[in-house]
Amino acid sequence: MATPENFPGETGDRPGPSFPREGSSSSVDTDTAVILLGAGVTAITHPLLYVKLLIQVGHEPLPPTVGTTMFGRKVLYLPGFFSYARHIAHVDGKRGLFRGLSPRIMSTALSTVVRSKVKQAMPAQEPEPMASRDDLKTSLRKVMRETSQEMMVQCLSRIATHPFHVISVRCMAQFVGREVKYRGVFSSIVKIFQEEGLSGFFVGLVPHVLGEVIFLWCCNLLAHFINTYAVDDSFSQAPAVRSYTKFVMGIAVSVLTYPFMLVCVSACVCVCVCVCVCFCRLL
Repeated sequence: MATPENFPGETGDRPGPSFPREGSSSSVDTDTAVILLGAGVTAITHPLLYVKLLIQVGHEPLPPTVGTTMFGRKVLYLPGFFSYARHIAHVDGKRGLFRGLSPRIMSTALSTVVRSKVKQAMPAQEPEPMASRDDLKTSLRKVMRETSQEMMVQCLSRIATHPFHVISVRCMAQFVGREVKYRGVFSSIVKIFQEEGLSGFFVGLVPHVLGEVIFLWCCNLLAHFINTYAVDDSFSQAPAVRSYTKFVMGIAVSVLTYPFMLVCVSACVCVCVCVCVCFCRLL
């Protein structure tokens, strides 16, 4: 899932991000705190992502229920998150809701380290406060420069963590066919390398990176143009509105880039299924 820290750029009255210099004593403590916080958030939200992935791969273990719309028309509703989660817990137990969590936590930790190291290698930039509309109009070049740097950080981070994403997706997708092929992180690494080689760790990387790059540029540029030309300085709540613009744009743009994420998940699962079928036929 993409977070606000991943997409710098124009943020209203708040100064632009400043990258920590190499050798900073506080950077290690900050990275450790971010890793621990990220691991906790990942663990808490994992059941939600697990259900989402099973829906993405087309698994519908529960029949639809009959309901009515606000206009009184009868329709069929697919099960929601809680019904799906109860079904998973009934089949695999409560621990089953956390299938594939280990590679996700490792991916989160590695992403934090990679992003920190890459930002340290980049030249530090001085904050440029943007308090007026005139300042915002002249900040397009700054937004594009920061977005380009963040795109580089995001791409390198995604390339480094994508193997763990592939492992996590395949571990969770095993619920559909009740396979036990991918269990631990290290055994999954060995299994993928033996059957698919190095290329197996980067299945679906292109649509994943492309979707994140499109999301990054659209979100930052749309937020900049809205804050510059749509939000008037005469409005008393202009700074507050500008601070939420990027968040709202992130929700809107994520709808457009969702197909890229879906293609990435499908590629990871489809390649896994094809390899299993070929292996079974050889036996």
